[in-house]
Amino acid sequence: MVRNYSLRSGQGGSAPPTESHAGTSGIDYAAELNEQQLAAVTTRAGRALVIAGAGSGKTRTLTYRVAWLLDRGVSPANVLLLTFTNKASKEMIARVRELVGIDTSDLWAGTFHSVGARILRRHADEIGFTRSFSILDRDDQKQLLGSVIKEMNIDTSHRRFPKPEVIASLFSLADNTERPLEDVVAERGDALFEWMPQIEELRGRYVKRKQEGNSMDFDDLICLTADLLEKNPELTRLYQGKFRHVLVDEYQDTNRVQSRIIELLSGGDGASLMAVGDDSQSIYSWRGADVGLILGFKRDYRGAEVFTIETNYRSVPEILELSNAAIRANTSRFEKNLRSSRSGGGAKPALVPLADPSNQAAFVGQRIDEILGEADIGANEIAVLYRAHFQSLEIQMELTRRGIPFTITSGIRFFEQAHIKDVTALMRFVVNRRDEVSFLRAVSLLPGCGAVTAGKLWKKWLATGLAGAEQPPESWSDAIGAFKVPGKSAKHWTQLCHVLDELTPGGEFASPGDMVFSIVEGFYGEHLDASYENADSRRADLEKLGEFAADFQNVAEFLEQLSLLGNTDDGPNSGGKPAEAGPDDAPMVTLSSIHQAKGLEWEAVFLIWLADGQFPNGKVLESGDIAGLEEERRLFYVALTRAKNELYLSYPMTNPRSYSGDYYLRPSRFLNDFPTELVEEWRVRGTDEWGDDEPF
Repeated sequence: MVRNYSLRSGQGGSAPPTESHAGTSGIDYAAELNEQQLAAVTTRAGRALVIAGAGSGKTRTLTYRVAWLLDRGVSPANVLLLTFTNKASKEMIARVRELVGIDTSDLWAGTFHSVGARILRRHADEIGFTRSFSILDRDDQKQLLGSVIKEMNIDTSHRRFPKPEVIASLFSLADNTERPLEDVVAERGDALFEWMPQIEELRGRYVKRKQEGNSMDFDDLICLTADLLEKNPELTRLYQGKFRHVLVDEYQDTNRVQSRIIELLSGGDGASLMAVGDDSQSIYSWRGADVGLILGFKRDYRGAEVFTIETNYRSVPEILELSNAAIRANTSRFEKNLRSSRSGGGAKPALVPLADPSNQAAFVGQRIDEILGEADIGANEIAVLYRAHFQSLEIQMELTRRGIPFTITSGIRFFEQAHIKDVTALMRFVVNRRDEVSFLRAVSLLPGCGAVTAGKLWKKWLATGLAGAEQPPESWSDAIGAFKVPGKSAKHWTQLCHVLDELTPGGEFASPGDMVFSIVEGFYGEHLDASYENADSRRADLEKLGEFAADFQNVAEFLEQLSLLGNTDDGPNSGGKPAEAGPDDAPMVTLSSIHQAKGLEWEAVFLIWLADGQFPNGKVLESGDIAGLEEERRLFYVALTRAKNELYLSYPMTNPRSYSGDYYLRPSRFLNDFPTELVEEWRVRGTDEWGDDEPF
């Protein structure tokens, strides 16, 4: 028989909490917290899950829980706080230190990766590394993978092998979801799956090279930690004895490997585990997060108590009523009903159908102008949110025209993205055949064409004497098809010549929209798949570029417009506001994908492109994936709950420029998930080109 015995800390021992809510620090927890927060903070439960709704004070609850433990004699050395950003853990611990007034330097707090690295530093020799192992950042990882790919001498004469960053993303997703690599690669399409034998071999060689180099990548920091603890029961018991209280932030974002670490470290007799999160805000399955972990908490930890925190300190009641109704359509979730701490009387969310994307942008721009003029709200208190970055194109153009400053958190300006500039480089070259920069950019995309080869090809082109001709060649294949190129480039050079022929058939310019289509389908699509882990979203950007290009008949005019929209006087995200108009930190409207907006809030929020196929995502609808659709709805819920006072839900009813052929758009099915009386429909009247009011 074994007796467990704990040494008391110098803070007054580890006696169980008394009925009084005031600890040795003098904090009046009952006064500082609402009833639901207090119940979670002061629980004696060994295993507890706290479902903290949007805007309900999740961080405050977790911070006060740590303070509560320390206030009652728990040693900081016996506490482990796992977060998803180092910033979050530092801020929480600083607040705890301020609350309880004791030294918290012995408390372990940080991300799963940083805590994993700390454990591995102590025990690296047990898994074949030394304690001085290096941690590979993303660039280091790409460089090592590139070196291994080179030594494999893979035949790429007929097709492109995926770039190191694409390979790294495949390995990472397989590791974090604990799924077979073959399944992960298969999901990316046939083009990648054809390389499966080489990718498998590459993975084995990469692991070996890391071991030989005494190096770990970021995924190793959690995967090897989980393996170390599972294979060394005595070591695990040592850490279980140390970490008597394990707290986890953003539990809805955990993956399978992180879940194993939590279970292993909190598995000691009498140990306490508190996980805090919101299942309704689980939106990162594409990064490996598994919503089933938070939904199955009571199954995995028998006897666990579940606390729900429902008082929202952010939004007016009208926005919360809509948010509650919208998420109820999901069948897999914890039941909760957000209640506003604010009194009623706010405006109902506005439902705004618009004729087309241009009218949607015009409405958003005009309404932002009005809000800035009529209310005491700065530009930094306004956000435009969307499902995918390409959906911000018309908004960027409209705000630029109106001189409304904006910042983009979902990426750089649409026209300044690398894949947009790659495609337009080929268009610029056929228009201005003396444009060396555009030629070199386009040619350098070919496998085997580095800077030196591209430079030689440029000189050969100049030597033809065709660069200064008034019209492009009638046949690019005849003009440059015979140029000598490296063996790896031969097939792709021929393909490029055929594409150039399509851009200027018979020496005449094709329409800008047709040019974009020809470049993507005949030349650039393969490069996308091999070069980018988010190839699908970049392809959607290029589809949007094609739609934009369809508005122009003249390619030179199209390229000129791109230059004007892609370059402003004072930086990439200024919305065209002159540099002298204000300091760099001047208030700006935020343009953001919903994923990037999680955790943020604004006075007024515009949620755009609420049409089926746009939001929810078309691939999810086509696949019939119920779990995927429920995640899309959670994303919708996250967007709704970012707004404090004003919320505008808009969608275009038609898309005349659609690159894919879709013209009429169906309103998002999410708009059917709540009663119509929860929103106020706005009927917007537009102005046609003759200046007359026209209803739509």
